[in-house]
Amino acid sequence: MPSYYLAPISYYVRLLQTPSVAIDLDEPYRKQTLRNRCWIASPNGPLSLTIPVVKFVPYHTPMRDIRISDHGNWRHLHWNALVSSYRRTPFFEFYADDFAPFYEKKWEFLADYNQVLQEMVMEQINPFPEASPSGRPITPFTLHPSPFTLPSYYQLFSDRCGFMPDLSIVDLLFNLGSESLLYLLKLQVL
Repeated sequence: MPSYYLAPISYYVRLLQTPSVAIDLDEPYRKQTLRNRCWIASPNGPLSLTIPVVKFVPYHTPMRDIRISDHGNWRHLHWNALVSSYRRTPFFEFYADDFAPFYEKKWEFLADYNQVLQEMVMEQINPFPEASPSGRPITPFTLHPSPFTLPSYYQLFSDRCGFMPDLSIVDLLFNLGSESLLYLLKLQVL
């Protein structure tokens, strides 16, 4: 599977379906993908959060070599977006201390950042297969369009924006907490 930044819910459904997972770090990095972008709920609808990367040679640079840029104070902006969008959700306070350090520390490589962040998310949801970096070619994995329809769950802004499907896993965690695993397992049978 590819390395994604706070991957969407459908990614985690796929993780649950396999006994072990290899993260492909040798695949060529592609711009404008979920490798450095996630979607969260905001009062005005889905909001994209993008990690800036250092300039690279398109279609030739493997994911493992992509460096994070500090341009634009992105860590501060992303954390503030998460806080302002989710602070009133039922489980934000429960998980906030686990997420905050990821927006305080500087990371050099995007793949390392994504991997450690994904491991923390998987610990919160548990039980997930171990996802380890791989140096071997892997069958391509695509998320969109999702092969199944995601059933609605409680979202803070659904009264204004309607249900926003397949957002980042943080949306599920902050809204459902420990019931996130039950939601993901339910999707496996759909």
